[in-house]
Amino acid sequence: MRSLWIPLWKKAPFLRLLIPVTIGILLQWCLQFDRQNILLAAICFAIAFAAFQLLPLVVRFKFQILQGFLLNLILVLLGLFVTYQKDIRHSYKWFGNAYRDSDYIAVTINEPLLEKNKSYKAEAVVDNILHNDHIQNTTGKLIIYFEKDSANVLPLKYGDKILINKNLQEIKNSGNPGAFNYHRYSAFHQIFHNVFLKKSDWVLLDEKNINSFKQFLFTTRKNVLNILQKNMQENDDQLSIAEALLIGYTQDLDKDLVQAYSNTGVVHIIAISGMHLALIYIMLVWIFNRIPFIKRSKIIKVIFILSCLWLFSLLTGGAASILRSAVMFSCIVIGENFARKTSIYNSLAASAFILLCYNPYFLWDVGFQLSYLAVLSIVIFQKPLYHLLYVKNKWLNKVWVLVSVSLAAQIFTFPVCLYYFHQFPVLFLFTNIIMVPLSGLVLFVEIFLVSFAWMPFISALTGKLTWWLIWLMNKIILWFNSLPFALWDRISASVASTLILYSFIICTGYWLLNKSKTAFRLSLLLLLVFVINTSYTKWQTASQQKLIVYNVAQHQSIDFINGNSYKFIGDSVLLEDGMLQNFHLKPGRIALQLSKKVDFLPALHQNNYLCQFNDKKILLIDTSFVVEPAQQKINVDYIIISKNPKLYIPQLAAVFNCRQFIFDGSNSLWKIAKWKKDCEQLHLRCYSVPEQGAFIVDL
Repeated sequence: MRSLWIPLWKKAPFLRLLIPVTIGILLQWCLQFDRQNILLAAICFAIAFAAFQLLPLVVRFKFQILQGFLLNLILVLLGLFVTYQKDIRHSYKWFGNAYRDSDYIAVTINEPLLEKNKSYKAEAVVDNILHNDHIQNTTGKLIIYFEKDSANVLPLKYGDKILINKNLQEIKNSGNPGAFNYHRYSAFHQIFHNVFLKKSDWVLLDEKNINSFKQFLFTTRKNVLNILQKNMQENDDQLSIAEALLIGYTQDLDKDLVQAYSNTGVVHIIAISGMHLALIYIMLVWIFNRIPFIKRSKIIKVIFILSCLWLFSLLTGGAASILRSAVMFSCIVIGENFARKTSIYNSLAASAFILLCYNPYFLWDVGFQLSYLAVLSIVIFQKPLYHLLYVKNKWLNKVWVLVSVSLAAQIFTFPVCLYYFHQFPVLFLFTNIIMVPLSGLVLFVEIFLVSFAWMPFISALTGKLTWWLIWLMNKIILWFNSLPFALWDRISASVASTLILYSFIICTGYWLLNKSKTAFRLSLLLLLVFVINTSYTKWQTASQQKLIVYNVAQHQSIDFINGNSYKFIGDSVLLEDGMLQNFHLKPGRIALQLSKKVDFLPALHQNNYLCQFNDKKILLIDTSFVVEPAQQKINVDYIIISKNPKLYIPQLAAVFNCRQFIFDGSNSLWKIAKWKKDCEQLHLRCYSVPEQGAFIVDL
C-alpha cells in the first residue's frame, strides 16, 4: 500500500484538487444549492482558513488536519459554484426565463445545417425576444428542425439570422425503460428547447452574426471534406469512414457499419479520440525535430506543436475525449521542452481539473469517462502485463506491446461499456492488433492527401490508396463481425453492480500488483457481494409482471411481461432488428432482462380486443367502431387507444367502467388533446404517452 499510494499523492498534487471539486460538482447536480448559500459558505470557510493562519505555529502544526479540511471544503464549494454558473438557466439573460408562447424570437444559426431523413437540423443561439413592441436581448441555445420540402432552407448557413413565429417545445425524454436520456444530454449542452419549422414559420433577416474563428473552422472542415470527396468515390462506406477518421464527421456513416465497428471493439477508431491526437503528436514531433529553424528554438517548437494539436481538436468538434488529450499533451509538450517533466497521474488529474472547471458536465460525458479510464488503466496495468512475457523477436515484441496496451485499456473500461452499451466485444484483442496500426496508417495517408491536395496527380493516387486501405479495414471488420461468437450482448448492468465490479477490479489489481492479503480477502468479499446482487436482480426479474406501452412516434408498441418472457403487440416494423427496435425497445428489454419473445403467456388471455393479464382487464382499440350503450357497464382496468380510431370518449364511458385511458404514440396530438379534454370533463383518468412518456405499470 505504501509503495503505491503515498508516492501517488506526492507526485500528483492536482489529484488533491480534483477529488473535492468532483464531489462539489456531484453535490450541486443532486441538491441544487443556490448562489447566495454557496457564496456565503465560501466566505465563512475563507474567513475560518485565514483565522487559522493567525494561530501560533505549534497550534497550527497540531491541528494541521483542520487546515486541510477547510481547504477541501473550499474546493468543494468551487465545484458547486462552477456547476451553478455553467447552468444557463441561472442567468437572467437566458431566453427561457422571459419567453412566452406567441412571442417572436430572433436567432442566429450557430452551425452549418445538417441533413436528416425528413428535415434539416441546426443549433441556433437566441439573440432577441419580441414582446409586442418590446425587444429583449437574450442568450441561450435551441435546436431547430427545418421542413425538408422548404426550398429556401438550403441557402441558410452559419451566421444567418432568422425571425421565428412558432411556439417552442421543451425537450422531453421518450420515457421508455432503459432509453437514452436525451433531456439530460441536451441539458448538459445547455439546450432545453427545440422547434420544427415550416417555411411559413420563419423569415431570413438581413443581419448576420459571424464569429471569424468559428467561420474559419467551418470553412476548413468543409474544404477537408471537399478534398476527400474529390479524390475518393462519393457516397460509399470508404469515404464516410475517411471523413470520420480524419475530422470526426460522422453524418454519412452507415449505421450497420458503425454497429459492426462497435461489435468488434474498434469503434474508437472512427470516433475521434486520444489515439488520433497521440498519432498526430508523434508525427508533429518527428516533423518539427527535422526543421532546423524550429528545432533550434524550444518556444517556437512548442507554439507550432500546440497550435496544430488544438486546431485539430477544434476541427473535430471539441469532444470531451479529444479535449482531454489536447490538455494532457499540452502539459507534456511544455514539460518536456522546458525540463519540467511531471507524473502522468498529475497530467491526467490536471487536465481533468481544467476541463471540469471549464465544463463540469463533462463528468457525465461517456467519451470523457472512457478516455480517462482507458489512459489510467494503461498507465497502471500495461507494464505489469507486458513483463509477464518476454518476447525476443523485435516485431513480435511490438505486437506484444500492442496486445498488452489493449488488454490493459479494457480492465477499467469494460464495466462502463457494459453499463452504457450492454455488450462486450469478445474479439476486441484480435481486431485491435490489426486495426490500430492500419487505422494509424490511414490517418497519416489522409493527412498527406490533404497536405498535397494542390498537386492533382499525387492527390489522386493518395485518394485511391486511402480508399483501398479503408476498404480493407471494412472487409476485416465485417468478417470479424460475421463470426457467431464475436459479441456478447444483452448484458444488464445497474449503477450498483457497476460500482461493485469496479471495487472488485481495484482490489484484485492491488492484490496482484502488491501481493496484499487484505486486498485479496476484500476482493473475495466483493465478488460474493456481486454474485448476491446479481442473483437478487435475477430473482426480482423472474417474478415481474408488467404492462409497457412504449413511446414510439407513429407506431403502436405494447409489451406484456411475465418473468423473463414478453409478448409483443404492435406494428410489424418493430419486429425487425432495426433502428426503431434498437433505439426504443431493446434498451428496456435489456434493463428488465427479458430474454424470450413468446406468442403465448400463461398469465395472458386474449379475446379479440380484450386482454386479461392475471386479474387485470385491458382493452386494446386500434380501429374505429361504434359502441352501443349497455344496460350494465363492463369493468376494465385500462383502455389503450392506438392508430387514430374514430371514437368518442363519452360513448366509451357509457359502456366501459375504466380506471384509466391510455393514448399511445401512434395517435395524432390534436386527437389526444380532444380526448384528454373529454376525459377532464367526465372526470376520467387518462395518460398521454407522447406527452408523458411510456406507460409502465406492474400487474
